[in-house]
Amino acid sequence: MDYLDIEKKNDYVVITMNRPKVNAINFQMVNEIRSTFKVMQEDDSVNGVILNGRTGVFSAGLDLIELYDYDEAKIRDFFIAFGSMYIELARFSKPFICAITGHSPAGGTVIAIAADYRVMAEGEKYGIGLNEVAVNVQISTNLIEAYSFWLGKSLAYRYVLGGKLLNNQEALEANLVDEVVAMEDVLPKAEKRMKHYLQADRNIWLNTKTKLRSEWLEKLNEQSEEELNEALSVWWSPEVRMKMQMFKEMLAAKKVK
Repeated sequence: MDYLDIEKKNDYVVITMNRPKVNAINFQMVNEIRSTFKVMQEDDSVNGVILNGRTGVFSAGLDLIELYDYDEAKIRDFFIAFGSMYIELARFSKPFICAITGHSPAGGTVIAIAADYRVMAEGEKYGIGLNEVAVNVQISTNLIEAYSFWLGKSLAYRYVLGGKLLNNQEALEANLVDEVVAMEDVLPKAEKRMKHYLQADRNIWLNTKTKLRSEWLEKLNEQSEEELNEALSVWWSPEVRMKMQMFKEMLAAKKVK
């Protein structure tokens, strides 16, 4: 794996996303996450997974700079793979905890909301949320359902339409994260929670997770052709392409400085 570091800890695994500089999600990263979680699901020696980030960032979301240059076939395949990744994470049956080590907007939140428990680092500058509307990316029905599951329908409605990025205290109050702790305590707290989960009888825990998620999982659908085409239509619209081009130029200018 180029972008994931995997560490076995007795009966659970810590996976650290490690793609310079901000764990932006590209096609390769999606494929690595999907293949790794498939292995973890099938490995009987692994009873749980913690997904960790780099200090200061969990994942900055989609790598719009790289994705901008994908041709029509590749961006279509990427959207399909990204949607499938989310569904697979949501259906992952073993204990799954996210150690959110900083900023985690949009695509970072897509990964995090699939987890059973989320520990986030302190710091007003760190944001989390499905702010796709604000960054000109079409949000799917599956993600709206997940947000509603954790936040409640009313709050999810307001936050999704507003493209709101929550600071960690807002996220805590909205039940988007479960704990907010000092940066150095994020992974230890996640491991403490994992050890607590693993004290329970394995079958009882897994069965209970399935029951708790049943209504949510029943609403999960493979991405329809209609939704896919809708997302692609937005992606290729002249207005959105222009905004992404401006974003690329802004980042390029910062690198020169």
